[in-house]
Amino acid sequence: MKALVVYYSRGGTTRKMGEIIAEQITASGIETKCCAVDEISPKELLDYDGIIVGSPTYYGTMAAEIKKMLDESVSFHSKLDGKVGAAFSSSANIAGGNETTIMSLLQAMLIHGMIVQGDAQGDHYGPVAINKVDDKCREKCLRFASRFADLLKKVQA
Repeated sequence: MKALVVYYSRGGTTRKMGEIIAEQITASGIETKCCAVDEISPKELLDYDGIIVGSPTYYGTMAAEIKKMLDESVSFHSKLDGKVGAAFSSSANIAGGNETTIMSLLQAMLIHGMIVQGDAQGDHYGPVAINKVDDKCREKCLRFASRFADLLKKVQA
C-alpha cells in the first residue's frame, strides 16, 4: 500500500499539516510520500492507493497550483476510481473558507470515483488550521491520518 500527501504551501502552515499527516500514516505501516504539488506530475497520482490533498484557502477555494494538478488529472479520468481520498486546508481566519476549500477538493475526488470518509467528531470534512498549526490542529491531523490509514487498509484488504 502506498499513500501520497500532496500540498501547496506558501507560508508553511499547509506543509506542516501535510508532514504531520504523512508521519502518522507512515507510523501506521503504510509507505507514504509527502511532497509539494510542484514536485510531482498529475500522472503520478495513479501510483498511489490513497491520496490526500492539502491547500491553503484563496478566495474560498483551493490554490491555483492544486487546481492545475486536478485539472490535468482529467486526462486519466476514472483511473483513480476506488482509491481512497481526503483533504485538508488552512486559512488566516476562522471563517476564511476552509470548509469550502476542502469540499472543492473532495468534489474533484468524488468525480474521479474515489472513496472519501467524513468524521462524525471534530473537523467533519478534514482538518483545518487557522493561521498556524497549534495543538488542536496537530491533534486533528493525527486523528485524520489514523482514520485515513485504517480506511485504506480496509479498502485494500
